[in-house]
Amino acid sequence: MQVFKGDEILKPILKTPVVVGFLRLVRDFNFPFLCKTIPDQITEPALQPDLNILNCRVQVKQEGRDNSTFDCFNVQICGTIEAPGDMHYTVVKISIKDVTDGNGNVLPVHSRVRKWQMGDSPVFCYKSDLGRLSGSKTTLPEWVTVAQVPLNWLLFPQAGTRDLQFSTSILSRESGYELACARCAFTYRSYAFGYIELKENIRRAKTLAVALGFAVSAADNKLYCCEVELIKNWARANVGASQTSGKAERKLEKALDTTVAFFREGGKIDAHKICEEMVDIMPVAQRYDILDLCLRVVQAKGVAAAEELILLKKLASWLEVDTNRFHCMMEKILPVSMHEVEDTEAILGVTSGMSKEEIRLYLNKEYRKWNARVINFDPEIQAQADYMLKFIAEARNAYIG
Repeated sequence: MQVFKGDEILKPILKTPVVVGFLRLVRDFNFPFLCKTIPDQITEPALQPDLNILNCRVQVKQEGRDNSTFDCFNVQICGTIEAPGDMHYTVVKISIKDVTDGNGNVLPVHSRVRKWQMGDSPVFCYKSDLGRLSGSKTTLPEWVTVAQVPLNWLLFPQAGTRDLQFSTSILSRESGYELACARCAFTYRSYAFGYIELKENIRRAKTLAVALGFAVSAADNKLYCCEVELIKNWARANVGASQTSGKAERKLEKALDTTVAFFREGGKIDAHKICEEMVDIMPVAQRYDILDLCLRVVQAKGVAAAEELILLKKLASWLEVDTNRFHCMMEKILPVSMHEVEDTEAILGVTSGMSKEEIRLYLNKEYRKWNARVINFDPEIQAQADYMLKFIAEARNAYIG
């Protein structure tokens, strides 16, 4: 029996070129979901800005609002703006580009806020009224703040030290004509992965999900065709969603077939290690989607084996999801009537670490929930409620006495 771990998932069965494309989806990334950006120290230019033209600069400031604080890009301008006439109404427009790679390889910075996106794209574009200019030629002798852009609005291309180019334009609100424009550079260091890495993480997580699905299916040392087909369909819809060529689709199918053969021959994976990686690269909401897949795999054959239920419970713990929510998911997808063995912990959610009083309160809560369903119009729900009430009574005798 083969046993392998972590980023070696599916590796032993990928000796042939036909599945290389599938495994390219399984690459190592870390993903802290809280966007923490630490800017480099800004050194003020030695020379005074030329007040005959428009100038802009950027600093990072911490602002407070609604009893909370946040970091933001503080965009300032100084210099001259020329307008068609006196009291002309103007708008400020700010865009940000990532020019770190140089050689003309410019990447846009994205906005998490729909209001500050450019058209139908996620590209960041800030616009706000600047007010009326006093004359046809207005000179700002001191730096004036025209925008404060919260860092949590922004999604950068990649993590690490990046070179940004800020473009600040003053537009005529009436015609949209650009009256003045200034650019400045800013270097920051981001410890959160950007949208390029996010895309890779999503693909990786979905690939790992396929492996967990097969692990659950094979937990009882059997791999049923209905379970295999369900996992394959999920992989086709998710892992292969961006694959449009027939060649890529054929590679995915061969990779799936080779994976099925691996599990049929008794191959094992380190599900705990995989879950640890998933916690690093996936938000909690997507982890519930993975558990839903695993529950559907067990549901496919109509009977939940004891080994499968034990593994499902472990996966929920390893993926660090809410126990009560997972228990509700299992009640809905795998009703007690499908359980091969009546396992109190798996069915009711009672754990050995709970005290007698905690178990008593928990069982009372479960009793109220199922007692309310006895009069449901759906006969299946009524039958399940009757069964659960009997099971709760037995659990009381066993755990409380």
